[in-house]
Amino acid sequence: MRKLGKKGRGLLYRVLVRFVFTILGVLLCLPVCFMITGSVMGEDDLFAYLLPVFEDRTGFAGWKLIPTYPTFVHYKRLLLYAPEFFVLFWNVVKLTVLILAGQMAVGVPAAWAFAVYRVRGRRFLFAVYVVLMLLPFQVTMLSSYLSLSRLSLLNTHWAVILPAVFHTFPVFVIYGGFRDIPRSLIEAARIDGAGEGRIFVTLGLGLGRSGMMSALVLGFLDYWNMLEQPYAFLEDRSLWPLSLYLPEIAWQEAGFAFAASLVMLLPAGFVFAMGQDYLEQGIVYSGIKG
Repeated sequence: MRKLGKKGRGLLYRVLVRFVFTILGVLLCLPVCFMITGSVMGEDDLFAYLLPVFEDRTGFAGWKLIPTYPTFVHYKRLLLYAPEFFVLFWNVVKLTVLILAGQMAVGVPAAWAFAVYRVRGRRFLFAVYVVLMLLPFQVTMLSSYLSLSRLSLLNTHWAVILPAVFHTFPVFVIYGGFRDIPRSLIEAARIDGAGEGRIFVTLGLGLGRSGMMSALVLGFLDYWNMLEQPYAFLEDRSLWPLSLYLPEIAWQEAGFAFAASLVMLLPAGFVFAMGQDYLEQGIVYSGIKG
């Protein structure tokens, strides 16, 4: 190591780091590769590979990254002969869109008020927001259930939408983006005669876009795959999101389950790819400025 010199050691270190992260990346991507492969694999092959785990329980599951005889019969069944899949798919679309729209309507003005206005008790109230953000769903489930029951909202989509709309995490993320706006810029706008509403629309919504986009991306990935809230508040299966439908599929229909999982994964992957830059910026804002 001493003979390599400083540049040689630095190059060796970078090569080792890249190698380690490449191996980790490949391992993390293997489940997705198995899902894609399983979705185009025949029932006989899937049954033979999974039988030792689910039935015999005496061995290990086998697998092939490239099926011997690929087939799209699972996608045909999913897209043409599974109407319940589309009902639950549109359920999760409805829930996710309404939750994110509500969070923007409630969270953006709240985050702007925390970031811009210096009022008494602001820090204490924001600390309460952070504490509420850290509480897991299991802690608030009973109180939410009782409140929704008194409002006659149980077993409706509003039982899932309303508690999520008033969640404090989007406020925390958007707050970081607003804190990045220079205070002097806001004061200059006030001196020029701009009203508070105009400052919010022009400066807040324009320059704090990264925090809002970060909250949207994180919220989409969270609520697109939510399990606990609909399972606790929705009894009618026709109201369930798709995330509750997939675990109900038996292992004998593994190919169908793989195809449904891949279709459900595509919107989340698309949103993450399109909003990755905003996501990274928003996380930096919330971490540094919070």
